Amino acid sequence: MIRNFVNKSPHTYHWIDIYNPDKNELQEIANKYGLLEQSVQDSLQPDHLPKYERLKYYTFSILRIYSSDNDIEADTVQELTDKIAIFIGDQFIITIHRNKAELLDRIYQENLNNGDCKTPLHVYIEIVRAALLTYDEPIKKLTHSIEYYEELIFLKDQRKPILKGLYFLKRKVDVIRRVLMVSYDIVDQIDPEENSNAYTRDVRDLYVKQQSMFDSLSENTNHLLNIYFNIAAQKTNETIRVLTIFSVFFLPLTFIVGIYGMNFEFMPELKWKLGYPAVYIVMAVVTVSIYIWFKRKKWL
Repeated sequence: MIRNFVNKSPHTYHWIDIYNPDKNELQEIANKYGLLEQSVQDSLQPDHLPKYERLKYYTFSILRIYSSDNDIEADTVQELTDKIAIFIGDQFIITIHRNKAELLDRIYQENLNNGDCKTPLHVYIEIVRAALLTYDEPIKKLTHSIEYYEELIFLKDQRKPILKGLYFLKRKVDVIRRVLMVSYDIVDQIDPEENSNAYTRDVRDLYVKQQSMFDSLSENTNHLLNIYFNIAAQKTNETIRVLTIFSVFFLPLTFIVGIYGMNFEFMPELKWKLGYPAVYIVMAVVTVSIYIWFKRKKWL
């Protein structure tokens, strides 16, 4: 579906928004505005990462916006984000997206109706800024999730199956961080020499802030995973330690019982009247000796 957000009259440019496009619609627009076939094909790929490409007659960008309705176990770029392809020239801007992009409607209503976006570059900057702002929501959610798992690991029952949750948390942080990293060219290439330099500085500052936040979230998630594995290893070691102590106590006792359980015919102790209590006394002495030795070593 092709929507004409802005016509050249009374404005100085066209803004064409293409929602859930088919090849015929794109081919028509590509022929009219001289768009390269390779760029058009990139705009149709649903899993394409952000990119920035400056060509002779226009600039081509791909943005990825965070999708708030994704599943709790979503952990890929396509599941977590939606794509917006943007062609921008001196007198036109074309936006292409498969899923509904409410931020484009909001930019149109809030800025264009008020006459704030006077050039395609202004519209482009507003779109980039709105796309970056969609990552504020996952910052809050992921921070809350990290705090939840920290409390679960340190203060509550660690026997709960939390490793799966930590895995998806790490995956989401890493995917969004990677999307922001490859979006650097888009933000960096916004021309600060234009009249909209105040907007460009705001977009750059927003990008730096969000990149720093997700770097911090990634570091915290990795630390949390390491702590979880260390605690699990410590609990395993404690369990092995207890079992080892028990085995040390019972190993000599088992040895003594094994000897006198062989039932050989010529064993003089079997005819001895005090043999039975003597074996018990020996076993008790061995047990007490091991206990005293452990106490001196401070292993108990």
